[in-house]
Amino acid sequence: MIRVLKLKHILAVTFAAILVTVLSVSVYYTGAYAVYYGNTTRLLPVYSVEREDKVVSISFDCAWGTEHTDDILNALKVSNVRATWFMVEFWTTKYPDYVKKIDAAGHEIGTHSTTHSYMSKQNAEEIRQELETSSAAIENVTGKKVELFRPPYGDYDDELIKTASEAGYYTIQWDTDSLDWKDLSATDIAMRVINGVKNGSIILMHNNGLHTAEAVPIILETLKNRGYSFVPIGELIYKENYTIDGTGRQQPVK
Repeated sequence: MIRVLKLKHILAVTFAAILVTVLSVSVYYTGAYAVYYGNTTRLLPVYSVEREDKVVSISFDCAWGTEHTDDILNALKVSNVRATWFMVEFWTTKYPDYVKKIDAAGHEIGTHSTTHSYMSKQNAEEIRQELETSSAAIENVTGKKVELFRPPYGDYDDELIKTASEAGYYTIQWDTDSLDWKDLSATDIAMRVINGVKNGSIILMHNNGLHTAEAVPIILETLKNRGYSFVPIGELIYKENYTIDGTGRQQPVK
């Protein structure tokens, strides 16, 4: 009797392990799912990209002011670098001339929401509304479809990622944080980025940080000297046939 019970227990454990493995593999290869310890899964945005070449993306969140934006644009132009700019709707509507200027310079533009709120607290309908209206504001100025979305504060949950994906957006985070919004010195900002990047990194900066514009030329020159090149995020990421690991690193399915 005891042997029978032990055998049933072993069979049950074995079956459970096989089931978890099958489920983990099946959701892993659907795209934005990541498998975590404890055999649980959750949806993740793209934090970085698995790349063999030394290519990275630099991005700027636009949610307040424009005082330093021209200097950033000039630094990017001098270094022949195209970046990705994530714009909140109220910034877009307040500064349409800057939206035009950024677009005309060949940069990529994504949405950073309508209200810059914690979107994990919103339901699916509220999320869709934020994505639609903020993208429409950008598209009305540029005439170009918006495909990238960065959640405010880096705040997200499964509902947000799922809703954005169903609406046709790639949700983008970052793996290299400049912390320029803390008004660090230009040198400190630059060193955080320079020491943090690797192949496929996504760099987070802001359009109106106090010392961001001073740091950008240092970052671009140093990383270029180290063999890195820059592309907008839309050209860095994989848009199909990819997986995302537990760190948010996007990988191609081979």
